[in-house]
Amino acid sequence: MRLLTKSTGGTAFSALMAPVLAIAITLGASSTAKAQDFDLTMGILPAPNSLYLKMMQQVPERFERATGGKVKVTLNDSLVGGTQITASVRDGRVPMSGALHTYLAAEEPRMGVFNLPGLVNGMPEYAYLCKSFWCKDVEKLWAEKWNSVVLAEGAWCSQALFSKEPIRTLEDFKGKKLRVHNPQTASLMEAVGAKPTPLPLSEIPPALERGVIDGVFTSTCYGNGQEYWRLAPNVQNWKVGPITGWVVIVNKDIWEKIPADLRTAIRKEMQALEDEALYNFYAHVNEAVANMKKNGIELWTAPQSEVDRLTADQYSQAAYKSFYERAKAVGFDGEAYVQKAREALGK
Repeated sequence: MRLLTKSTGGTAFSALMAPVLAIAITLGASSTAKAQDFDLTMGILPAPNSLYLKMMQQVPERFERATGGKVKVTLNDSLVGGTQITASVRDGRVPMSGALHTYLAAEEPRMGVFNLPGLVNGMPEYAYLCKSFWCKDVEKLWAEKWNSVVLAEGAWCSQALFSKEPIRTLEDFKGKKLRVHNPQTASLMEAVGAKPTPLPLSEIPPALERGVIDGVFTSTCYGNGQEYWRLAPNVQNWKVGPITGWVVIVNKDIWEKIPADLRTAIRKEMQALEDEALYNFYAHVNEAVANMKKNGIELWTAPQSEVDRLTADQYSQAAYKSFYERAKAVGFDGEAYVQKAREALGK
């Protein structure tokens, strides 16, 4: 009997299926003749034409290859909303998800340390911070706070600022309504006189068209794939929160029901996925930049002198202050944590 099938994404269906989503197991025709098979639904964000989606689409094939078809994964981008994609795994409503640390940064600041101004300036530093200590730290947080097991880490393409008017100096930020996706960048934008505006991905195009926002910080690959440059033709690299990470997680209780030999095989495959996500990163970024160039859109990179002005203490301290205050509320020393990250990165 099949207890979890592909979802159509309807609200009524989701409500009906919620009590049984955690089970997520398909039994063979005869339990004595055949070992258990597992059919896991994985909630993902609706992000077409993104590096995130390219990597998520590999997960079902890798699970099937690793387990000889005994563990299958079905992707679903409408079962749960983006802000609920982590809680749904914690609560067992969905067995797996492709989650974003950034969505949890207000609740648990360590999840967003890489978005602090001037701390992490690109994928090499993000990968190094991950391997040095940060990924191990957040793996414990996923287990303790979200009842989840981490299978792979990765990141969206480098972030860029797509804007309707050029934003080429610190002064150009003043008064601009800019979509942001993390509290650290929001604090920085407020400090320089911009108006940070949180928006789900689906609302960005109409918001740009109607003038609700003047620009958007988003992944270079996603912005190119969605052709934001048609509405916001100025594409700028300001090195603000340049890397936004994602993670493949699975509910801990469901994971432990999978036999140990299959878990070992899955981990090997997912490590290969993580390596590809981290070390082939810039090939995807360059492809997006080249495609925009073919359409007459040039990626402008802010000179370091202007980046230094933007991330100067008088502006960036707002982001760090909120990080430290939230760290104290959560129960850890935020200043010591940031210093540990700086030492790991040689800063």
